[in-house]
Amino acid sequence: MAKQNWVISLLLAVCLIGTGCSEQTAKEKAAKAAEQQQKIEQAKKVQEEKKLEEAKKREEERKREEARPVYVNIIDPNSKDIVKTFNTKDLGYITDPGNYKTELAKITRELARGTQSTPGFDKRMVLDRLDENGQVIKGTPQTILEEDELIEKILLVSEKGGNVELPLYVTASGYQEEDAAHLDEVVVASYTTHFNNGVAGRTENIKLSAQAINNIILGSKDSFSFNTTVGPSDAEHGYQKAKEINDGELVEGYGGGICQTSSTLYNAIDQLAVQYIEKNHHSLKVGYVPLGRDATVSYGGKDFRFQNTAGVPLMLKAIVSNGSLTVEVRTSKAYQGHVKKRS
Repeated sequence: MAKQNWVISLLLAVCLIGTGCSEQTAKEKAAKAAEQQQKIEQAKKVQEEKKLEEAKKREEERKREEARPVYVNIIDPNSKDIVKTFNTKDLGYITDPGNYKTELAKITRELARGTQSTPGFDKRMVLDRLDENGQVIKGTPQTILEEDELIEKILLVSEKGGNVELPLYVTASGYQEEDAAHLDEVVVASYTTHFNNGVAGRTENIKLSAQAINNIILGSKDSFSFNTTVGPSDAEHGYQKAKEINDGELVEGYGGGICQTSSTLYNAIDQLAVQYIEKNHHSLKVGYVPLGRDATVSYGGKDFRFQNTAGVPLMLKAIVSNGSLTVEVRTSKAYQGHVKKRS
């Protein structure tokens, strides 16, 4: 009996010990799980804080980048001088791309055509001419700044900035200098108008403007501008006051009469297949050419311009004699058969 009781006690002790071990193991597991969860939460928190910090840094970097100026320098390819500098961001490159292109168009237009205070890079051709000894007096070639090309070049560097050279295209007169001495050999077109040579001021103005276009060489594809060729018709250049048409009224003004020269030239050159760039009529009928056959001019305003598309080099001759003005268009005998006439 005593032995039996001892066995029962032993079994009971073992059971108690086993139960205690099980409870202890469960508590340890729960504690470890809680600790692990805490570590996970902490790791998540650290990760979130890191992400927030990185986002903050990126935002600060973005703001610094937006604030950083990006300059474009526009360079004259001949002098290598900077002619224009601007910050692309100030003009809306990032914030308003449409306005940016509008601003670029304004910049390129002003560079090409100039402003009231600054001349542009576009230059009309000043044509060569012969002097009284048959020697060539050189003019200057035509220069064109290609505005669309300049915009494209600027857009390519607008993100990071840089230098852009002006795309300038220079066109020399389209004739060979050895031809110059022969371009007055044959007359291929001619026109004569008449005036009262007793009116001193008008007569002098016609003489001066005729002298300005006399012996002008028109190379093939050359562009002629009456205002560029004749220049200002003011007192400083010898012009006198005479009657002229202004806004539908006959008034006194310096240079009155030069429109007879431009109109006579028009009627002569119109016999050839030239292409007109600019041609304007008077606001009143004039007496020296038929209705609709005049070409009014005003320095700094209306001009008479055409391109020599007659196929050969030409020369202008302007002859004032006894109340008449004759403008002849001449060329060399070698080119006579190749002149394109107006159909």
